[in-house]
Amino acid sequence: MSDQNSLNARFCGICSGFLGKSGKDSVPSLTRALDTIASDLARNEDLRVRMGSDDPSIWPSLHQLWGFLANYPSADADDPALGVLIVSIARFTRNLVAGVAMNQQNAFANEPSLRRVLHLYSSWSAFQSTDSFPATRMAVQTLSNIVTTNEDLISRLWSTYLTLPEEQVVLIRLLGSPDPKAVLSLLVLMVNCIHNSTERRSLLAKSRVGARICITLLDRIVLLYDAEESSDGAKAFDYGYHLFAHLFDGGFAPDLYNSLSVEGEVIVPHQTTLLKLLDSYLQSSQTCPTYCDMCPMLSGIFFRLSSYSQSAIKRAISFGNEESPDGTNEPPKELDLLLPKTCEALVLATQCIVKMALLSEEQRITDASAVDLRAIFRDGTSFDVLLRLLDAFLPRIYFGKAIINPAADRNVPSPTTNSSGFLYLKRDLVRLVQVLCHKDKTFQDRIRICGGIPVIMNMCVVDERNPYLREHAILALRNLLDDNKENQDEVNRIQPSGYWDKEGVLHEKAGATLR
Repeated sequence: MSDQNSLNARFCGICSGFLGKSGKDSVPSLTRALDTIASDLARNEDLRVRMGSDDPSIWPSLHQLWGFLANYPSADADDPALGVLIVSIARFTRNLVAGVAMNQQNAFANEPSLRRVLHLYSSWSAFQSTDSFPATRMAVQTLSNIVTTNEDLISRLWSTYLTLPEEQVVLIRLLGSPDPKAVLSLLVLMVNCIHNSTERRSLLAKSRVGARICITLLDRIVLLYDAEESSDGAKAFDYGYHLFAHLFDGGFAPDLYNSLSVEGEVIVPHQTTLLKLLDSYLQSSQTCPTYCDMCPMLSGIFFRLSSYSQSAIKRAISFGNEESPDGTNEPPKELDLLLPKTCEALVLATQCIVKMALLSEEQRITDASAVDLRAIFRDGTSFDVLLRLLDAFLPRIYFGKAIINPAADRNVPSPTTNSSGFLYLKRDLVRLVQVLCHKDKTFQDRIRICGGIPVIMNMCVVDERNPYLREHAILALRNLLDDNKENQDEVNRIQPSGYWDKEGVLHEKAGATLR
């Protein structure tokens, strides 16, 4: 009998002896033997090939071992003996299948048993004990090795997992693990599953279970954001981002955004997180191959959020209401608690649109036939009205001091809402106008017709909530006037209506009319 046959026979004999005893006393001898063989398999690919193909076959014995784990008598993740067994059997299987397609095919028969083990170790009680973490990590790594680079097995695994009842989907359960190493291993598996596969990406983006996976992953990404650099948590964050980047590459951003929506809500936290990831993805891009698919989605998001924000601000500042008999405006009667979150999402959508518009313009310089993505956003009315309302609703912060617009300052108490959601909003809206009106007379004219030029001029100020607002407003004004005689005449007709004092406060000139 050859040495290889001797190794296979030894493995089968060890398994048979263990399964025959089925006692905890036999666990150490089994784990010692498996760990020794697993160490040799990790170093020797030829040994992996021969052990998986030679007689006597090891696969029936290995299948029995996994069946024993899946039906372990105590079925308790707190059982130390079960944890030790899972680590050793999973390590042996993981090393045996690494890079050997035939071994992967044979080992895949154990996936149902492996799934039951993962289900047990992704329970709430298992997550409470760090002693269960090594078994969870090893089981996830084993599942990953069984299918990695094997397209047939990946497709079978993915279609199975995304069609299971939600409570049985171990991907969702494992994403809640407090162990960043286990989450990292899981995300490596998931990224490998959707890589270069439109069908599997589509299943993740469009299916009900896929939506639940994405929601859970977005929650986890938020928690991982502050992980220490180079830690397992930071690496898991990167893989989570790459997973969504693959979906964006495939043009599935609209499907993802829609799958996260909640009826009756203008925006939900998961959609905001998705917009943050999309913004990061676009800012790092140099080309725009799939942006045409994103434009209708982002235009819809922009105008929907803009419309909601306008209505909420109007209600808050009683826009258009008459003054009270004593000459003062009424204090805000209604403050929409969702407005800061809406404006936060609006900033992200605006930044995405600006990036796409810039890339589109660059592409059109070299290819005149390329689609002009800016045409989708040429309704200037929304920008003008929203900027007017924001200027009245949010006092400018000038060197740490609130500066109230004298046109709106009638001893009205400043709104007490948290302003964090409004950061950069005016700046990015002005920047969007700046980009869209560049060498585009149609948009330039629309801004003038809706009264937007004085609004842009009024943004040429310092505002600590909106860094570089003044600079972007000056550039926007330059683009609005470029080769447009009507807009130039409009600016010439506007005369100073106020002056700045030494404290940086704008005062109205006597007899002047504010526009």
